[in-house]
Amino acid sequence: MQPTAPLLRRLRRLALTTKQVNGGYYKGTGSGSMGRHTKHGGYIIDYRKVRTYVVPTDLKDFKLTPFVTKTMEPLKGHFEGDPKGGLSGERYLDRWKRENGMD
Repeated sequence: MQPTAPLLRRLRRLALTTKQVNGGYYKGTGSGSMGRHTKHGGYIIDYRKVRTYVVPTDLKDFKLTPFVTKTMEPLKGHFEGDPKGGLSGERYLDRWKRENGMD
């Protein structure tokens, strides 16, 4: 069974996979190596290969804006009656028992 001509055209526009080409094709993730492996199973980081990002010193008059609005209020959870807040183990267990039943 062969795909129709319009479907075949769409398939050719997709990115290549390792099954569509001969041996030796390795797609990778684009992350690059930051060091080397040792013969004992360790990894040594080469700091000349590590990416570093330089932030401008004066951002007050910077013309580019972030993707998130600066006027948004921070959201806070409401945990009435629990002095430990949202990280309380008792609160987690109570909710788990309500949703999953007793074991």
